Amino acid sequence: MTNPEILTGATDLVAEVDALGQKLAQVRERIGRVIFGQREVVDQALITLLAGGHCLLIGVPGLAKTRLVETLGTVLGLDDKRIQCTPDLMPADILGSEVLEESESGRRSFRFIPGPVFAQLLMADEINRASPRTQSALLQAMQEGRVSVGGQYHPLPRPFHVLATQNPLEQEGTYPLPEAQLDRFLLQIDVGYPDIDSERRMLIATTGVAEDVAVAAMTSTELAAAQRLVRRVPVGESVVEAILSLVRSGRPEDSDVDETKRHVAWGPGPRASQALMLACRARALLEGRLSPSIDDVVALAPPVLRHRMALNFAARADGITMTRIIDRLVAPLQ
Repeated sequence: MTNPEILTGATDLVAEVDALGQKLAQVRERIGRVIFGQREVVDQALITLLAGGHCLLIGVPGLAKTRLVETLGTVLGLDDKRIQCTPDLMPADILGSEVLEESESGRRSFRFIPGPVFAQLLMADEINRASPRTQSALLQAMQEGRVSVGGQYHPLPRPFHVLATQNPLEQEGTYPLPEAQLDRFLLQIDVGYPDIDSERRMLIATTGVAEDVAVAAMTSTELAAAQRLVRRVPVGESVVEAILSLVRSGRPEDSDVDETKRHVAWGPGPRASQALMLACRARALLEGRLSPSIDDVVALAPPVLRHRMALNFAARADGITMTRIIDRLVAPLQ
């Protein structure tokens, strides 16, 4: 006999998924008024936020990476701030600092002045131009949701997301992100050029007298509720096994794939499995489905894995790319 409480819970979940699906359709539509084309990039950014993670946007200049982050902040009702990363940027410029104040009675005390990291959506523009010391300060914020200044911990707002951008062309004066920090990004989103129809619409819409502006479609409270819903989405055993087999096949010491053993220096860790599971759940909700499928695993494998693996010297010498390696790992699932 079926438990009535289970049936009620399932019915409630379906209703919540349907309601969120309608809300997300509105979010997509309002982003589309400002960002032309780039549907996959927009969806992957939304998946990152629904999963409660951070993302790294990589693309050449002029592809609206900065504008996408600003638009997401407005449409999702998040308090957003921007940091322009430069080699002379110090940790205090991001985290904040303590200043010594003297009261009218002559008593002195320290007061903490929060930095731009105290936002719900932080854009770190050209993150690889910041020094390793500054990057490590941002790493703590990304991982722990709090910062330490003067020996005191200060919690960050909720939700908290870092959307960082990186230019793959100019590498002079840059500091490559350490593997530990790359692993904290849920997805690495490669931003390509828009198709010709989207570029034509963008050309006409952005060079006239008036230009569309982003309008809020959600609130930060609604986004936080959506993030909790993502974690309640059921995942089938076949999807769990697909995630485990895919991630483990990318590790040279565990893999049965010959190409992995020959060309991969180090593979994805357990955080990759967690990221892929959350991202698959979020993608299912974004498309109005109650649970993820193998297709979600296949679609999200590249942005989840490409920054969590490294090619060895032999692979680079032979012209082997990370895209080729991931395509080979995904092939058995298709």
